[in-house]
Amino acid sequence: MKALVTGGAGFIGSNVCKKLLENGDDFIVVDSLVTGYAENLQFCDSDRLHRVDIRDRERLAQLFQGIDTVFHLAASVGNKRSIDAPHFDAEINVLGTVTVMELARQAGVKRVVVSSSAGTFGELKTLPISENHAVEPDTPYGASKLFKEKFCLSYGNLYDMDVVALRYFNVYGPNQRFDAYGNVIPIFAYKLLRGEKLKIYGDGNQTRDFIHVDDVSRANYLAASVDGANGAFNLGSGTRITINELVDILQKISGLKADIEYVSRRPGDVMHSMADISKIRDMLGFRVSVDITDGLIEYIEWLKFEIDR
Repeated sequence: MKALVTGGAGFIGSNVCKKLLENGDDFIVVDSLVTGYAENLQFCDSDRLHRVDIRDRERLAQLFQGIDTVFHLAASVGNKRSIDAPHFDAEINVLGTVTVMELARQAGVKRVVVSSSAGTFGELKTLPISENHAVEPDTPYGASKLFKEKFCLSYGNLYDMDVVALRYFNVYGPNQRFDAYGNVIPIFAYKLLRGEKLKIYGDGNQTRDFIHVDDVSRANYLAASVDGANGAFNLGSGTRITINELVDILQKISGLKADIEYVSRRPGDVMHSMADISKIRDMLGFRVSVDITDGLIEYIEWLKFEIDR
């Protein structure tokens, strides 16, 4: 495999790159480093990283030559960020995706694995959520991710490309840094370790499906490796816990007591989430390997190191 990884210096992208390196595949990384970190790629040669924005068609085109597989992870991430900055969200997730897919088509790329999101579903009507659940996004982020998914799949149908869209649920793990726009786990873990108050939106009984980034990177690799793989797949753990339960686990792992403040629910936050992962299990052979407690123990240790250095 000769792969190009957009957003490869980011949280999930860097873990996908590590999986490619472990399997002996050749790859290059495209990342603007606006939200990515070059240090996330310390495990590989620095000349693999190309600091290019996915909206820069001219510079990006040069990097597609000889590529057979694209992992398209570059994105503006998060419901709140998309509400605060909808133009930026659309520029990256919509226009950036158009550029990536058009260059992939021109270069004769055979397979694209694109990062989608459970945010495409909107408020859930059934649990667990199968791929056939209605897609009714209720934030600009969910809408732009739905575009990203559908646009890439349409290119696959039009231009004889294998395209797999992975609908991520709540991903966590090493290289995920604190960001007020980001996932609840790094926000809570960072504030807990620093003795800061945890703010829970709503009563804390909302549920989330958390999946470790090791499992996500392995699913990406399977999506690029299984012959004939095409279509959209849910990518979660197939389990769920409440936000209150998450706080309890983090407190037990860290040995620290949290100061908690409950505030009103935020616009765009769904109440419950849990993936039906039978399709990705049956068609790609994916199995969850990291338990939530074990994964959080590893993450807390990684985050302690990040905070201390």
